[in-house]
Amino acid sequence: MTISEFEELAAKAIRRLPREFRLRLDNVVVTVAAAPSKAQTARFGRGLLGLYEGVPLSERGASYSGAMPDKITLFKSNIEALCREEEEGEVEGRIRHTLMHEIAHHFGMGDDELVKKGLY
Repeated sequence: MTISEFEELAAKAIRRLPREFRLRLDNVVVTVAAAPSKAQTARFGRGLLGLYEGVPLSERGASYSGAMPDKITLFKSNIEALCREEEEGEVEGRIRHTLMHEIAHHFGMGDDELVKKGLY
């Protein structure tokens, strides 16, 4: 799959998000990278599927303004490595799952909370 095809699947996943999520992503950029950087791999491990970088909504105070957009990065090679080639919809599903996980971090939920709520 080309990077453009992968980006289109990511855009499709964003369009299919519940409206209340999309409306609260006004200062968030979603990007696709071929793979995590060496620094990202060293910090988070080799199997990193996505990464949220920013200030979660739950931590923003009255002085929060003028900040650069938060960033969600999806890592193409790692997501594809988990999928079987013959399962076309599997990549799309994995993108959606990873995107939802990173959006949850944007809303201030940690991994423990996601597991507890059955979202991960």
